[in-house]
Amino acid sequence: MEIRHFRYFLAVARQRNFTRAAEQLGIAPPTLSRQIQDMEQALGTRLFLRQQREVSLTEAGAALVMEAEATVRQFEFAQRNAQRAGRGEIGHIELGYVASAVYSGLLQKQVQAFCRQYPDVSLSVREKPMAALPGLVADGRFDIGYIRSPMTLPEGLEAIALDADGFVLALPAQSWLARLGDISPEHLRGETFILPEQISGTLQVAAQGGYAPTLGPQPGGLVAVLALVSLGQGVAVVPESVIGHISLPNVLYRPIKGGDASSRLSLIHRRFEQAPAVVRYLEQIKREYRRVP
Repeated sequence: MEIRHFRYFLAVARQRNFTRAAEQLGIAPPTLSRQIQDMEQALGTRLFLRQQREVSLTEAGAALVMEAEATVRQFEFAQRNAQRAGRGEIGHIELGYVASAVYSGLLQKQVQAFCRQYPDVSLSVREKPMAALPGLVADGRFDIGYIRSPMTLPEGLEAIALDADGFVLALPAQSWLARLGDISPEHLRGETFILPEQISGTLQVAAQGGYAPTLGPQPGGLVAVLALVSLGQGVAVVPESVIGHISLPNVLYRPIKGGDASSRLSLIHRRFEQAPAVVRYLEQIKREYRRVP
């Protein structure tokens, strides 16, 4: 038997008439009658007592009604879920991010917008070291990742360029630099730079000052970087978005006069992504931003 047999059976059981049931189903009454006969033959029992104008359920037919309804409901539920999954309306996304994506507010805005449109797609959102994220996306452990560009990506990954973010200088409160009215790249020539995960800002500031920077430790995330600054171990060029979000004792934030160093957040993904829910997320982002290599 096939699912259509259960649908035909239920139509007759509800209408108690083959002609009316056939009209409801959009088939000819003789065709419906043959389908019910095939069903009865397969089950080895009669399901209906045929009378001149109406039919009634046999004991076996009455016992089958509830199970037939449950079977049809489950089939339709499975069918709808498969169709929704194919459209990306349900599914799961593994999302990794670097902390500055949260400090900027961009991650929250984009995730919330997606969840409003696709409330039945579940997202697992986890912070990861930036150096690890491209590999995690490339090997399938994460679906997408928010990083800071520029960054060399493994083959098979692409990046969607998102919002640009300038840099500021984080310095110990007791530093001589704190007494200056303006801090330029040249003033930082003799300083030790604590390195965040994205070092492009440090290198850009040093290049603008015309010197090779003295590189200190690279402890990991931005909080770890600023902790070393608070201990007086050096200065750090960090994303402007940290201002107002990370406040540590003994740490000041100052603009770098004449410095035009900047980076941008980017969303990385596999080039030939097939998972419908992930594709929907990427489509949402691409409607707002242009794709870059």
